[in-house]
Amino acid sequence: MATLAHCLFCFDVLVASLEKRQHLTLRQVEDLWSQYQSKLEHESDHLDHDLDVEDGHGPMLESDHDPEELDTDQDPTKQSSALRLPTISRLQAPSPASASSSSTPSSISASSSRLGLDDTSSKTSSNTSFFSLGRRSQQPSPALRDEQYPLFVTWNTISARGHKSLRGCIGTFEPQDLSAGLENYALTAAFDDTRFSPIRSAELSALANHVTLLHGFTPCAHPLDWDLDTNGLRISFTYHGRRLGATYLPNVAVEQGWSKEETIVSLMRKAGWTGRSKDWRDVDDLTAVRYEGKGEGCGWSTWREWRAWVDLRHNETKSRA
Repeated sequence: MATLAHCLFCFDVLVASLEKRQHLTLRQVEDLWSQYQSKLEHESDHLDHDLDVEDGHGPMLESDHDPEELDTDQDPTKQSSALRLPTISRLQAPSPASASSSSTPSSISASSSRLGLDDTSSKTSSNTSFFSLGRRSQQPSPALRDEQYPLFVTWNTISARGHKSLRGCIGTFEPQDLSAGLENYALTAAFDDTRFSPIRSAELSALANHVTLLHGFTPCAHPLDWDLDTNGLRISFTYHGRRLGATYLPNVAVEQGWSKEETIVSLMRKAGWTGRSKDWRDVDDLTAVRYEGKGEGCGWSTWREWRAWVDLRHNETKSRA
């Protein structure tokens, strides 16, 4: 499944591209995020201990007070909550390799123009000593790093009132090496989704990223043979002599409040169909494939706080060298 480190990596790739500098590797991001988590947990544990000592009682034993005598305003777990980790919101494809745009409704389907990637390892080998990485906790397994996944990268903007708007979403059903695939589609979704203008530096503080890794592709017995709460859906059909297709990721239909039929009609219009809604069953050779996707997301502030810690640690390492 997608992880928070995958989202941080996409942010790092995007910001580095806008700033014309080299980004961290996926391995470095995973390792440094794990260290950052450990640091926050360590600080939180110390704060809990300090609050126990400062209340004048030392660590409170079960026999020290009756439950009704405890002052909930002095609950150290509540006072230290600001330092705890932030809560973050949201395989093999049988079809030909393709890049697709998918998320909230649109009548335009975008394709990736970034089909060729340089060898990431050759570009980033000079950064492998960015930090002495040592032992880590909560590491992705080597198998996860080496496996390939169909994937989608989504950029949203979040308004001051918390309203989410799509800013770019492109992915592929062709299994991708995780590092190269995330790098490629983080930039493709940011700059090459033809439904939107390219993302600018001025927008970064309002951005949120979401990564979805896809799996469990299964041909549907009929176009309604899928689950609204679980599946993403990919359809294809023939219209005016052309083969058209489109997809929605898992949860899109639920977020939009659509029924299955409404989702099918929306997908067909997204692909380019212009018929009447009630005639959707009459199109030629309509087929559907259902799939599942495990996603993760994070906002700009999460990336910025983590990256500030990374930069500070890097500067401290250089000063000691």
